[in-house]
Parts: sequence; structure tokens; C-alpha cells
Amino acid sequence: MAENILIKFQKNLPEIYKLAIESDNEELFYDHIRCYANHIIENNSDPVQKDAANLLLSFLEYESKYVQELSKGDKIYLETLSLLWNFLVGNSPSGAKNDLYEDLYHIFQLTARNFKVPDYSQKRLSKHMKRWPSGLDKDVRDRRVYNKERIILQLVKKIDKRAHTSTRYHFEEGVTYSEKVSKVNEWWSDFRFHLIMAIKSPSELNTFLGESLSTKSVRILNRAKNKRIPFFITPYYLSLLNTDENGFDDLAIRSYIIYSESLVETYGNIKAWEREDTLVDGEPNAAGWLLPKGDNIHRRYPEVAIMIPDTRGRSCGGLCSSCQRMYDFQSERLNFDMDALKPLESWERKLSKLMEYFENDSQIRDILITGGDALMSKNRVLENILNAVLKMAIKKRESNRLKAQGDKYYDIQRVRLGTRLLAYLPMRVNSELISILKEFKRKGVEAGIKQFVIQTHIQSPLEITPQARETIKAIISAGWIITNQLVFTAAVSRRGHTAKLRQLLNSLGVVSYYTFTVKGFEENMEMYAPNSRSMQEQKEEKAFGKVPDNKQVELNTIFNKGDNLTSEINRVMKENNLPFLPTDRNVLNLPAIGKSMTFNLVGISKEGKRVLRFDHDRTRQHSPVIDKMGEVFIIENRSISSYLRELEAMGEKIKDYDSIWGYTSGETEHLFPLFEYPNPDYTPTKHITNFREKE
Repeated sequence: MAENILIKFQKNLPEIYKLAIESDNEELFYDHIRCYANHIIENNSDPVQKDAANLLLSFLEYESKYVQELSKGDKIYLETLSLLWNFLVGNSPSGAKNDLYEDLYHIFQLTARNFKVPDYSQKRLSKHMKRWPSGLDKDVRDRRVYNKERIILQLVKKIDKRAHTSTRYHFEEGVTYSEKVSKVNEWWSDFRFHLIMAIKSPSELNTFLGESLSTKSVRILNRAKNKRIPFFITPYYLSLLNTDENGFDDLAIRSYIIYSESLVETYGNIKAWEREDTLVDGEPNAAGWLLPKGDNIHRRYPEVAIMIPDTRGRSCGGLCSSCQRMYDFQSERLNFDMDALKPLESWERKLSKLMEYFENDSQIRDILITGGDALMSKNRVLENILNAVLKMAIKKRESNRLKAQGDKYYDIQRVRLGTRLLAYLPMRVNSELISILKEFKRKGVEAGIKQFVIQTHIQSPLEITPQARETIKAIISAGWIITNQLVFTAAVSRRGHTAKLRQLLNSLGVVSYYTFTVKGFEENMEMYAPNSRSMQEQKEEKAFGKVPDNKQVELNTIFNKGDNLTSEINRVMKENNLPFLPTDRNVLNLPAIGKSMTFNLVGISKEGKRVLRFDHDRTRQHSPVIDKMGEVFIIENRSISSYLRELEAMGEKIKDYDSIWGYTSGETEHLFPLFEYPNPDYTPTKHITNFREKE
């Protein structure tokens, strides 16, 4: 393999190869590369070549230097061009992998006069989008009817074996087998049944999947069980998977419940990705925010806070293998013990304290109630939380009336509920919950709250089932907007998949909010798609849905009014010939403070992993801490070659991704107007409360 790459340098990049062999040492090679890059910049008008030449100068700027890598906290020595020189002259540096040289080969190709970046057309995008089925397609629905029937037969066996009959889900003595099957069919529409009957072990999972798991998968899952990684998969979600090799491609959802080897290997030593999530009582977090005692509020930005209640909301409808809070499951702050997560009497007192924190904060105007999963809380419990938020919002607004202009605190403008149950357990959204949402919005509008959002996480068109469609329709009818956050895993990152998901969600009235690069360290290596692929998707696929500026204003009006939301979104797409509305921003959750996709490539490790220098998203307000943080360096947890090999194993044509190597920088997209905060009708204070920089 190394010989093949060397031959490619000799044949296709003879000038670079010649510069190497004519250099007696690394320093001379650096000088030659500097002259080579400067010559391109001064004498070439091709922007691709000039950008590539500037990248070489960036490599030189960081060559032979240490950078403080923030995700792991390690110092990394950058020797990108030194490794290349040694390779080209035949020294074979110890520990260096071919993935490094493959990446450098493609980067240097960008400087070649005859190199052309492959085009990606809307026609190709359309072709790629058609590959991905949805849960609304007839053949998929038919397959899932069979899955459901198979799973129901297993559930009958499971219920028969249960030693206790303390729950409502048991068979009375004397009922026939067909009556048992009929009863389970009836219970299937009850979300509580799925929670109680959730699959919690590898052997049970394989049984319910018709013994279709490979020997390797079973071995990995058994190791996961021994390391105490939770298993919690509802029968409903399991019915979405395909156990027939000739059926639909379910990797995007299957990889969420079939744990990877890297996750199992790392579990027990997973670290909190965001530095601000590591808390010490009485001390500000990494972003400088002073928070109430306990683990209920997470905060990065001045205007928004995440609230995690001490309720069943600390659990989920399933454990996603790429979960951003895997660290919290590892530490058992989040878990699936429903009985242990019942609110205690002390929760009411704590809730009151949390509301005091929001009320007395000068900047917070956006509260995201999540977990876990906000909708895992019982209706009565969730209603109590929302009523507490409502009462606090009213008190904050009334207090503001007594303050002078320039001294007023921000009112609560936005309330969000974070949930994945639209995918994991859509029948959880029942008529009682819809009534609670409607009533909260009615009273919330009177209290000055302007935006009511269900922030969900739907990972694939396959998760949009007829049940999910009805749930989405019911939530929208309650006057709430549904926004989607997508985790850009390797399986999801395949050409056309994200575009197809946007299209289907838009057709149902759901708007995209974020497309997240997978975060984490070694535990998510097999799930990871590099930032270069995220940028490629943004520039080549998402770009075909670009909404004209004047139509962005129109869309914002539609969202704010909330009338006939689904039909209005479809009308705008049809009138403007748009395949979807790309309202989401492609970003990485930095291990520093905040989200960003503003980066530059500054080096490549021996393993071929790109080292990126990030800047913060300068389009939004941050904690004052970022002004003192300096440069943020992140090393990606896999090489581009490793990622492409995985895509190839999934059946992808690597030629479809040829341009990925050229995405060596990024710029954070502007926030879509829908997600901007309304301007208050008063002058708020600039004073920041609940803030103290760490010493």
C-alpha cells in the first residue's frame, strides 16, 4: 500500500517528489515547499490551487511545534511535512500510517495545475436521495408488519415467563394462546407497555431479532453487558430494524442500538466532552457560569440554559450508541431505572430553587428542558415543571416592569422540550400530553413567551413511521414548532441520506435545526464522520435547497404565525422548486465553549488524523471566557481513509466522495431567521449575573 502511494507521488506529483529527493534535510524541504506554495499564490488565479498552497503554508507555520489539543487535553507535536519528506526519500518513519500519506497526496494534488475538483450535480443528489427508503414506504411498512408479528410472539413468551403479575401487563389464568396474542396486540399502542417490556440484554436482543446477529456482534454486546453498558430497546423500535439481508438498508438506525467495539472498549473511561459539563460545587463551570447545587442545569451561553429534572426525564426511550451524554450514563446520573427516577418530595423544593435561578438571571431567555428525555416524565410531572416555568416567567416579567430601561433582565422568550421519543416511542405523545402543550402555550403567550419548541432527534427517514407522522401532526396542532437535530454518524453521512431526511421532515412540517459532527473520543471512532465530510455535505448537497433571502423572511412569518404550518412549508418548497429547506447549521460541539464549524487544517498526525484549529462561532453571543481561551485545537478521532474504508464496507462507491479531501477549512453558517430570538420591546441590561471566571 505504501509503495502504491509512493508511485502515485512519483507519477502524478513529480515536482513534489523531486523537491524531496533533492533536499538533503527536512529544513531544506520546508524551504522548497514554501517557495512552491508562494509561487502558486503569486502566479495562479485558480482559487482551489491558491487555497491548497495557503494550506501548505499553514502546515509550515505549525511544523515542529506543539499544540494543546483540547478534546483530550494532550500536547500534540506536529511534524506533517517532516513525515512526508522522510517517506518520499525512503526513511519510513516509525509509527506512521499510509492514511497520512494518502491524505497528503490528495492535498498536494489540489495544487497541481491540471487537477479539477469533481462536480456534484443536483441530478446526482436526486439519484442518491432515492436510495434511502422511509418508514412510510409500502414495502418497508409491509416488512415491519412481519417484524411486529414476530416480536409479539416473543413478547407472549416473555410475559408467560414473568414471575410477578404486579403490572397491568399480565395474562389472566385460562386465556388461550390466540387471546394472549390479541392482548399483546392491544397493548402495543400503549407506550408504557414498551417501556416495561424493553429489551435489556444481548441474548434477549438476538432472540427478538430472530437470531440474526452475527457471532462477532453478539460477542461485542456480551462484553458491553459485562462492562455494565445499559441495554434498553423498546419492542416498537426493534420492529423498525430489518432482519432480512435482502431488505432495506437499516444501518443508520441499527448502529444506534448495536454497540461498536470502540464504545465497548472505552466504556468506563469515557470523559465528559464539553468542559463545562464537569462541575465542582460552589465553583463556576468552564464557561464561567455559577450554577445551583446538583446536576440539573448545564450552561454554555448567556441566553440559554439546559435543565435536567430529577424525574423519569433522566432516562430515555433507548440508549443511542453515539449519545452525547454517554459520560452521564457511565456515571449513572442518567439511567433506565424508572422506579428509582420517580420524583421525590425534595424535587419540588429543588424545582423552586431552579426557577429562582432563572428568575434572577439577567441574560437567560431560553430554557431547554431535556435529560435524558423530557417526555419520559409522566404527564402530571411534566405539567408541574411547565407550570413552574410559567409562574417564573410571569414573575420575571412583572419584576422587569419595576426596572429602568437598561437595567431590565431578559424575559423568558423560548421554551423547548428535548425528546427522541418521536422516533423511539411516538405513541408516548397522547391526547393528555397534547392538551398540556396547548394549555401551556395559551398561558405562555399571555406571559410573554413567544416560541414553543419540541426539539427532537430523528436520525433517519426510516424512523418516520405512520405512528411518528401522526405524532408530529398532533404536536403541530398544539401550536408547537418541531425542530430536528441530526447526529452526522458514518452511516447517516452517506450521500443523499441527510438531504432525504430534510425533505421528508419538511413535508411533515418539521424544520432542521442542527447537523452535528459526532463528538467524543475513542468511544465513537466507528460512528465518526470527519468534519470534511460535513463540509462536503453542506457545500455540495445541502446547497441545492438554499432559500432566497426574501423567502427566509416569508418563512419566518409562517413559523411565527403557526397557521397551516405543514401546508405552508410545502407550498414554499413547491413554488421555489426547492427539494428541502436547509435551515440547519452543520456544526461541531466544541470541547471548549459552544458550537462551531469555523476551522482550518493545520496538520495531520502519524495515524492520518487531521488536526484542526477552530475558532468560535462569532455570529452569536458567548460567555466572556472565550476571549481568554486562545486557539482551540481538535484532533479528529479517525483518518479520512479510515472513514472511506468504512463507507466502502457499507457498499458505497468511494468515487462519489472524491472531493472530500479538499475540504480543509470551514465557516459556521449564519443562524436561520426562524431560530433568532425576538427583539425585546425594552432595553435589557448588559450586566451578566451568575458569572465568575475561574481563577
